[in-house]
Amino acid sequence: MAIPYTHSQNWLRRKLPRIMQYLILSIFVLIVIVPIVMIVFGALKTRGEFMTRPYTIPIPPNWDNINKIINQASFWRMLRNSIIVMAATTGCVVAFCSMAAFVFARMEFRGKGFMFNLFTLGLMFPINVAILPVYLVLRQMELTNHLTGVILVQVAFLLSSNILILRGFFTAIPIELQDAALIDGCTIAGFFWNILLPLARPSLAAIAALTMIISWNDLLVPLVVLDSDMLWTLPLGTMQFQGQYGQDLALVAAFLTLSAIPTIIFYIFAERQIVSGLIAGALKG
Repeated sequence: MAIPYTHSQNWLRRKLPRIMQYLILSIFVLIVIVPIVMIVFGALKTRGEFMTRPYTIPIPPNWDNINKIINQASFWRMLRNSIIVMAATTGCVVAFCSMAAFVFARMEFRGKGFMFNLFTLGLMFPINVAILPVYLVLRQMELTNHLTGVILVQVAFLLSSNILILRGFFTAIPIELQDAALIDGCTIAGFFWNILLPLARPSLAAIAALTMIISWNDLLVPLVVLDSDMLWTLPLGTMQFQGQYGQDLALVAAFLTLSAIPTIIFYIFAERQIVSGLIAGALKG
């Protein structure tokens, strides 16, 4: 004879999957958060406190390490270089990807499929694999040790994925809207600038936000392209700073904390744009 489920058993059966989900997510959050908290706490400790009590809350906080980093002109110079590279890369990616995605989504011409496949092939060659030939090309163009070389490489390797995102969004916009605009006397360029881009604002914001984060955190390209410390970006400067002050972990933690603050602030404000833009593009695609 089968034993009927009690009310508590039914409740546990319904809630157990969700409880497991929250448990797994909590574990992953702790794995991510604990190192970040340790670095922030370490930035507010002396060298001895960081070595002996790395997990304790800094009471009272020691601001000497933060002041040392802020008073270094090299930190502000690296911050400026990172902002220049990020802004230029983001502007170029949004402009080029939107125009290319519009052509592939709304226009018909011979060889369209072949050219689009060439762009998708770019997803198969990450920068880690292609960095040597890229460096040789930049050296022939005399763009090594220039921020322009870093910007060009970042833009080139971000085109493929962002064109795919925008093409799906542009394709989903009804063709009748374009026909109506053309009948009313609107040109193709006018339809693109005045109608299509405003409708695609969520996806444009999403790829802009993702590009800014990727460009800001990029280490490999500046490491290979830049030689002068006057042109270092923050990720490259962080690596060099760790090598120079590796014995003073509290000072290194202060540098890492200050370097990460712009990214964290930006992501807090851009997170909604990233999620809403990518979801809008996926649903419309």
